[in-house]
Amino acid sequence: QLQASGGGLVQAGGSLRLSCAASGRTSTNYRMGWFRQAPGKEREFVAAVTGNGGSIDYADFAKGRFTIARGNVKNTVNLQMNSLEPEDTAVYYCAAGDGYEYWGQGTQVTVSS
Repeated sequence: QLQASGGGLVQAGGSLRLSCAASGRTSTNYRMGWFRQAPGKEREFVAAVTGNGGSIDYADFAKGRFTIARGNVKNTVNLQMNSLEPEDTAVYYCAAGDGYEYWGQGTQVTVSS
């Protein structure tokens, strides 16, 4: 089970930090990623990091503004979002697993202009 937190309301140009933690005992370091879904739009990929942290991918819109990093606790991941724009408003979901088999409940991010 994944628990996401850190969403909220911020003005354009501001920053937010999302966190996600996987519960349950496992020896596996999962690939973990963030996706988002804006109203009326399909869910889209934001960023992901491999289990060992050795490889990171970003969507084009996230490059230079968002930073994904694994936390110190196994199977936790953070997403630092800077220079937020109203277009970043969405529900942000964290996911884990090679095929993103596990999903969190989502956290709302709202960026006002």
